[in-house]
Amino acid sequence: MTEPSRSVEVERKFDVDDSTPLPDWAGIPGVDTVTAGEVRILDARYFDTADGELARAGVALRRRSGGPDEGWHVKGPRQGDGRLELGWPLGEGEEIPVSVVAAVSEWSTGVLTPLARIRNDRTAYLLLSGSDVVAEFVDDRVRATDLRHDVQREWREWEVELGPAAPREDAARAAFFEAVERAVLAAGGRPAGSDSKLARALGF
Repeated sequence: MTEPSRSVEVERKFDVDDSTPLPDWAGIPGVDTVTAGEVRILDARYFDTADGELARAGVALRRRSGGPDEGWHVKGPRQGDGRLELGWPLGEGEEIPVSVVAAVSEWSTGVLTPLARIRNDRTAYLLLSGSDVVAEFVDDRVRATDLRHDVQREWREWEVELGPAAPREDAARAAFFEAVERAVLAAGGRPAGSDSKLARALGF
């Protein structure tokens, strides 16, 4: 069985309008530079059982092409401030690999089918301390299709995900995210109405 990569995803999501300018990151604790934006064209299909066993367990399964981490991903249930994410190489074809099916069998043993396609024009920026990555900020313009009903939805959102050089202590991490939220709100953003692209694609 292919061993997956493992990471813990700690992020905050925000809703923004099409015309909202990017935040000013000056004054964010521990951040002294921000890289130029890197454009990534992402195309993902999300899978679940017909009655949504994975979604009810707080689990997401997708196959995504494009970007530095393209492949099969399983995001586990939220634990505290983060979620464990497992990753496998993209491989050939769109059939779910046996190792991925095994990884989600804890939460679902039903037939897995594609529920949504999410295409995303992403621009990614690294928030740096020297050469160390404190966080990644992404500006996402999303086009989603609910494959159950052939319903199209579009929106724009921002995500800030902690990197290897992010604060580790709870108080410092809270102060970092508070500063991020102030910068986002000042630019015209607002806390996200949904913490999941899939849920939004399906109209939840």
